[in-house]
Amino acid sequence: MEQEPTATFKTGVSDVRVDVQVTDGNQLIKDLTKDDFAVADEGQPQSLVSFAHGDEPVTLILLLDISGSMQKYIDEISTEARESLEHLRPGDRVAIMVFAKSTAVAQSFSDNLAETARNIGSAVKNWDVGSSTLINSAVMDAAHYMEKHAGPGGRRAILILTDNLSMSYQLTDGQVIRELNKADTVFNAIITGRAIRPEPPQPGKPSNPDSTPANVYELAEQTGGEWVKAENAGSSFKEMIERIRSRYMLAYHEPASQPGNFRHITVTLGEIARKRYPAAELHSRSGYYAE
Repeated sequence: MEQEPTATFKTGVSDVRVDVQVTDGNQLIKDLTKDDFAVADEGQPQSLVSFAHGDEPVTLILLLDISGSMQKYIDEISTEARESLEHLRPGDRVAIMVFAKSTAVAQSFSDNLAETARNIGSAVKNWDVGSSTLINSAVMDAAHYMEKHAGPGGRRAILILTDNLSMSYQLTDGQVIRELNKADTVFNAIITGRAIRPEPPQPGKPSNPDSTPANVYELAEQTGGEWVKAENAGSSFKEMIERIRSRYMLAYHEPASQPGNFRHITVTLGEIARKRYPAAELHSRSGYYAE
């Protein structure tokens, strides 16, 4: 299956910023330093000009599927919300969006995390967003909201809670991924219920744009995010908040290039770090569009 090109965070017009998660199995690797990473742009090694681990403010959208089958899981998250959001820090901001057939902003970006915890429980009750579920449309709306309201700096993430039971009407995963890239946003997912991952399209077989199954797994993987199948949504929510907060941010000066060209990025661990963590996996975007 052909992967969609992806874009990285940028600061100003001269630095390329790469949001990276490093894991060993399901465990986060948290003790890496700037010298442990190697970054290449179109195969050419790059010198890192800045490095951060958990220090930059996070701008986060909680995107909650409030279709009928999801009530139980919203309640589980609400119960865990206050403790979960303690993984965030002063300066982090959270917005809440709810969706089913349409999307609504239940809380605009706020750094009052106690208020956010309270609002998660009430979000499902106060909005009429229809009965069917359109996941790709909701993610697109969230990406546009992020791009318009997040402000400069920091890292951006969307965390969706959904059962992934949706059809995408004339809106492909590739289109959604491009909008997430424009918004410089990493997509993460907590998937409840049966948590079915759609089969990839058969080579040479045309797909029906009116009945493409939603695939939040693909959206997460293509933007450098993570997904988890949740038996208990509350505990999964707590873990995902911590993992979003614990990512590394690398930056290097953007090489000269024709504006609009897609440039590939490769992020690896250096030899010493790889010896320490031979099974390490790095989750990041694969490139960016030159400015």
